[in-house]
Amino acid sequence: MTRTGRQHLVEDYFAGFRTSDHPRILATLTDDVVWVIHGHRTTHGKAEFDGEIENPAFTGSPDLDVQRVIEDGPVVVTTGEGRGVSVEHGPFRFAFSDLFTFRDGLIARVDSYVVPLP
Repeated sequence: MTRTGRQHLVEDYFAGFRTSDHPRILATLTDDVVWVIHGHRTTHGKAEFDGEIENPAFTGSPDLDVQRVIEDGPVVVTTGEGRGVSVEHGPFRFAFSDLFTFRDGLIARVDSYVVPLP
């Protein structure tokens, strides 16, 4: 199965997070992007989104393993697992699901669901 333009943009988004490449991530987003990290925080616009890319509560870049990608209309959904390092608690693992809503060829909204793993 071939990847669509939206799926390629989502791949760029994740590649940017894996290396903390702010310009690469921000290039995938609309200026008025909304990022809802359910149970944690909501950011509005690229400037707030940029501030969350390298959250001071964490060190380094996350290791992200995207396991599934599903597309339906203007929405791409991903699921996977990741690893990161919390400043306060050290290394941790998590499962995630991100729902990307597109407008005019860019990501206009990200709904992130993150669940800690043992």
